[in-house]
Amino acid sequence: MTQMYDNKEISENTKESMTRPKILVVEDNLLNMELVFDILKSLGFVVHGAINGEEAIKMVENEHYDLILMDIELPGKDGISAIRIIKSKPGYNDVPTIALTAFAMKGDREKFLAAGFDDYIAKPIDVPGFMKQMQKYKKS
Repeated sequence: MTQMYDNKEISENTKESMTRPKILVVEDNLLNMELVFDILKSLGFVVHGAINGEEAIKMVENEHYDLILMDIELPGKDGISAIRIIKSKPGYNDVPTIALTAFAMKGDREKFLAAGFDDYIAKPIDVPGFMKQMQKYKKS
């Protein structure tokens, strides 16, 4: 079913995607990105991806995201530097950001939270735990 809006057709799927949370995944490993995309899409999220910090910064300037998952070790600008810049942009100070990283030693979680991330997920991803964690970001 479609509707006319401002002389343009908007399908029901498009309207639905406008109400679903939009997530930006920043990950340079394409296999990891594909896994995260598949999981998030299965949970009903709209998902966009960037492969480095610079690309993520450009994307948030053109689109608003409800959640950002950011790898730490990225080519060029690392995840910590990128998230600091993103959080300084209008409308992004309160957007939840999650460090998605292979750094899983004692103290790493605290280090990333102190750097400005709101949460932390260690790689390799525990799929059931990740799915449960992402459920809290779904809009009601």
